[in-house]
Amino acid sequence: MNPVDLERMVREAHRSNDYEPLLAAIPYARLLGIHCLRLGDDVVFRLPANPDNIGNPILPALHGGVIAGFMEHAAMLHLLMFMEIPHLPKIIDFSTDYLRAGHYRDTFAQCQVWRQGRRVANVAVTAWQTTQTEPIATARAHFKVNES
Repeated sequence: MNPVDLERMVREAHRSNDYEPLLAAIPYARLLGIHCLRLGDDVVFRLPANPDNIGNPILPALHGGVIAGFMEHAAMLHLLMFMEIPHLPKIIDFSTDYLRAGHYRDTFAQCQVWRQGRRVANVAVTAWQTTQTEPIATARAHFKVNES
């Protein structure tokens, strides 16, 4: 996706408050089926329950890589939505803490930018299923936000 198209898609998503076309343009977000809902300055990302995402069929529980991939994309999309940069931020590092099993149900994530510099942004992500006060995982991500 070229920067002009991405910038146009982000502007249109802000204007219409509909981020689905932007999510559909990102292959892994589309594969996972990530959705988002923007409520003022807050955004909640949703990973719908999908049998293809199960890693432990006995429980059943989501695969840890799916949870981490969902959280990484939520952080990247959060930056894209609020920093108004014309390209996708590049991941520098990502660290996940798994706190409890991610059962076979919808999973939600919310992000908070801790620091945004000229070159790097630090984002905290919390993922939950039944209640936000009982997270299934937390993560910290660092992104390169400029292309120079």
